[in-house]
Amino acid sequence: MTAVTEAAASAARAASGPRIAIVGATGAVGTTMIELITERGLPYRELHLVASSRSAGRILTVADREYAVRAIEEFDFSSVDVAFFSAGTSVSQKWVPVATEAGALVIDNTIAFRMDPDTPLVVPQVNAHVLDHRPKSGVVSNPNCSTIPLVRLLRGIEDRWGIRNAVVSTYQAASGLGYSGVEELQESSRATLQDAGAEYEPHHFPPGLAFNVIPKIDRFLDSGFTLEEEKMLQESRKILELPHLDVTTTCVRVPVANCHSESVYVECQSPVDRAELVEVLAALPEVEVHDRETPTAFPTPAVVDSSDLVHVGRIRSTQNNPRAFWLWLVADNLRIGAALNAVQIAEELIDRGTL
Repeated sequence: MTAVTEAAASAARAASGPRIAIVGATGAVGTTMIELITERGLPYRELHLVASSRSAGRILTVADREYAVRAIEEFDFSSVDVAFFSAGTSVSQKWVPVATEAGALVIDNTIAFRMDPDTPLVVPQVNAHVLDHRPKSGVVSNPNCSTIPLVRLLRGIEDRWGIRNAVVSTYQAASGLGYSGVEELQESSRATLQDAGAEYEPHHFPPGLAFNVIPKIDRFLDSGFTLEEEKMLQESRKILELPHLDVTTTCVRVPVANCHSESVYVECQSPVDRAELVEVLAALPEVEVHDRETPTAFPTPAVVDSSDLVHVGRIRSTQNNPRAFWLWLVADNLRIGAALNAVQIAEELIDRGTL
């Protein structure tokens, strides 16, 4: 295809693409979503950037074109076909019903509608088939940032061996709370390095994330688990369509700017051969197995930052149970855990003719 015909084809795709709004366009996930829409060539014939009134009027450049950010209070959702929401749960609870009532299909990145039976909870590599029809609620939910990479691996494992249970410990980065979370980590780290005895009043990560780990993400429930841990159980069951799946989790915040990591123990219904397990995982879409060739290789957040792959390493069979194994995964929580998954949902909706 020549440059001229390629440009013409691209223009044709854009002309037939949906009208898109990004709510929360100035936040960490919103700006990452804008980058990905451009990088992946998601077709759209109109793009609207929306945020709170305090961000209204800001100018953002997308594909060499300048866009003024619109205030959500003044935005007409009947002017778009699909609206990405990534501005926090309270914003989604208030404005998503407004958007769907106006006729927009919403792809929501908060907890607000994830467990609604009329709202599909989607990881395209796992359950894209649920996007064949427009949801009754008018909403497609994006799962939790730690659930997404986990279920992408569990799908292949369940299909081959069946899963009896999984035990997961997460090591979640400060960017899980957006730009302000990263800024607090940086500021508190600088303050501690300058004066180890100085008092720093944390806002997002009490008692302070600098040179520390905090075994609590989100609020505590009566069960003793946190909401983040409960999310991973309930969401995994819904996405994998395994209502009795046994997943138990400890979610930990760590002093890392970006990329979540997880230590995962899985016990299967039948014996698991490590070599076959490596090949099953490596065959999954957009997964890189680091110890496929070198058994001691493993990924870390610093190495895989800003990656669109789920990175896996430390795959090892347990010594006393042939049905069980451990693995370590790392994934960019802003991309795979949020923005990329949302964009891939939109791509599937377009490809399936649902949008």
